[in-house]
Amino acid sequence: QVQLVESGGGLVQAGASLRLSCAASGRTFSTYRMGWFRQAPGKEREFVSTISWSGGTTYYADSVKGRFTISRDNAKNTVLLQMNSLKPEDTAVYYCAASRQVARTILLNEYDYWGQGTQVTVSS
Repeated sequence: QVQLVESGGGLVQAGASLRLSCAASGRTFSTYRMGWFRQAPGKEREFVSTISWSGGTTYYADSVKGRFTISRDNAKNTVLLQMNSLKPEDTAVYYCAASRQVARTILLNEYDYWGQGTQVTVSS
């Protein structure tokens, strides 16, 4: 099993940056594909970004492409989401998730473990 704990959220102004961190427990972390999702009030949870087990392949939602960067450090069991040029529409609870899928996936039901989420609020 993998336990995930997100941190790094907060309240920022539009145009600012934040870095979210996801700390994972378990010795098998490096075998999981990792992803970030978000859920805004009144909306469904949506895909943000995913990274392969090795960190060699990344993929982003169009809404964050060019502004967000996902990375991982398997030695430290950590996944990061660097968020730059934040917009008010980025306001949401951000979730870290782990998937056994080797191939790229953006589907929520293909992620097996989830963190509790961290709030990101961007003011205009």
